[in-house]
Amino acid sequence: MNVKAQYRIVLTYIALGTLWIFFSDIIVEFLFQDKDTLMIAQHVKGWFFIIFTGLLLFLMIRKDMNKVVKMNTKLVESYEQTINGWVQVMDLRHKETTDHTKRVTKLTVKLAKLLGVKNHTELKQIECGATLHDIGKIGINDAVLLKPGKLNKEEWAIIKTHPQIAYEIMHDIEFLKSSIDIPYCHHEKWDGSGYPQGLEGNDIPLAARIFAVIDVWDALSHPRVYKDAWPEEQVLEYIENESGKHFDPKIVETFLKNYRKIIKSLNC
Repeated sequence: MNVKAQYRIVLTYIALGTLWIFFSDIIVEFLFQDKDTLMIAQHVKGWFFIIFTGLLLFLMIRKDMNKVVKMNTKLVESYEQTINGWVQVMDLRHKETTDHTKRVTKLTVKLAKLLGVKNHTELKQIECGATLHDIGKIGINDAVLLKPGKLNKEEWAIIKTHPQIAYEIMHDIEFLKSSIDIPYCHHEKWDGSGYPQGLEGNDIPLAARIFAVIDVWDALSHPRVYKDAWPEEQVLEYIENESGKHFDPKIVETFLKNYRKIIKSLNC
């Protein structure tokens, strides 16, 4: 019979407590006949009872808490496997961006740390958001998404819907809700000219502002079907020139100042 943890703990406590009181009273009364000595013995017995039951409760609760932690760990691992499965689906459709997702995720987390993000939970949310930054492209037609040439106006309008699609996919999934900032807002621009919401400045979530710099750096630094890779110097010059327009100036400053350290993290 599978008894719930709280019931098992209470029943065990009652059973052992009852046995302790019953047998300890018999032993104390048998060993001590003097009234004063008996009273002292009863006090000592009471303190031992508190210590014994406290230790018992600690051990039983710790055992069940360890089970909960293990179950939660397995649950998180299954969530992460699901996320990786989604990314693999996207990669199968859009092979040229296979390593892009891995690179931008690693570099975004590194830049976030350099900007002072230390909380483990926040960093995991940023990591998850970066991994799923283009999840919305699942809803984009292959003819548009995989088009080898330049997109026309109508096709570009379709591509620009992918952050909204990402929002619709993620906002009702409790595990992913806290990581939605990057998929939903990574195309917003510091000067308010981005999409889908036209957010401006600090209204853009920090994670999305960090990711935007990394995403553009990676897109320009590597070849795509519609363009060749830019020289490194040209890429860095472009990012610097877009400070205060496309990008948060503080983030650009930190990125350029620590550029070699950030890029080096790809090999770690």
